[in-house]
Amino acid sequence: MVDLNQVRLAKGRHTGDLMKKANVVGVAVGYKEKGGQRVETPSLVVMVRKKVPLSELRRQDVVPAAIDTIGTDVKAVGEIRALQNPKDRWRPAPGGVSIGHHAITAGTLGVVVKDNSTGERLILSNNHVMANSNDAVAGDAILQPGPYDGGTLPGDVIAHLLRFVPIRYVMDIPDCPISTTAAGAANLLARAIGSRHRLIAVRQQAEANRVDAALARPVGPDMVSDEIMSIGTIAGIREAVLGMAVRKTGRTTGFTTGTVDLLDATVNVSYGAGRTAVFEGQIVTSAMSQGGDSGSLLVDASGNMAVGLLFAGSEQTTIHNPISEVVSALGISFT
Repeated sequence: MVDLNQVRLAKGRHTGDLMKKANVVGVAVGYKEKGGQRVETPSLVVMVRKKVPLSELRRQDVVPAAIDTIGTDVKAVGEIRALQNPKDRWRPAPGGVSIGHHAITAGTLGVVVKDNSTGERLILSNNHVMANSNDAVAGDAILQPGPYDGGTLPGDVIAHLLRFVPIRYVMDIPDCPISTTAAGAANLLARAIGSRHRLIAVRQQAEANRVDAALARPVGPDMVSDEIMSIGTIAGIREAVLGMAVRKTGRTTGFTTGTVDLLDATVNVSYGAGRTAVFEGQIVTSAMSQGGDSGSLLVDASGNMAVGLLFAGSEQTTIHNPISEVVSALGISFT
């Protein structure tokens, strides 16, 4: 029976040779895993950037099944980097870092996507992050980091707003003078005839929102990275499934994980200044965000597939637009 001390001795003898293999980023002592479950068998664990089929590896880069009678296990861990602050200035900027329209505080750069019409690489985030909740115009400056994190004009301009999906708000009291005057006149008449009923002018929302999303064009191709911090590059999109394990990287809380709790949700979302918007068809996950994480890409836990676009939440829950809705509304793709 192999014990951990024997594995440590083997590690000391063979770490140098193993570290020379392509794709290997580390060697450690641990327990073997099969089917995602830990097996109580001490092993020499070889950490790689990603698992690669044997047919694609050179003979000298293949990790042996055993070394000195000690079994090995290959564990994919990604590219290991010194941890940096998502609120810092990044060039090129990956997904998950601070960004924002020059007139807001700060949100999160979601990911770099491709425009289906032009083939351009564009930045994806929320309307309320890059289009100032409808109050911006195409060409407005986008800063990285966002203004709250120290981004300033003109030195931190990373992109310019290209297009966005307008957010439709429900207002309790409209700013339309005609409807306000009409309601006032009707109430005067009601009072004169002794009626206790009164009219209140309200603005009706014709259609619920599906996405809070916007695109910006980088000022140069080398200003942004296709990777998302702590996650990597995105392979495509998939639909959310109840119970699905998911993750994201955001400006405020960094890398967090969660689960899909609810689907097809209709929710009221407050945007401040008396503005509320109704969203339909939304994904609800466990709490995995705080203010400033808006714009983060929701990714599945196993295949680096985009699932949603984070845009709202509370202390108890986080809300995301389904990524299929975002892709359709903005005319973009991930490949």
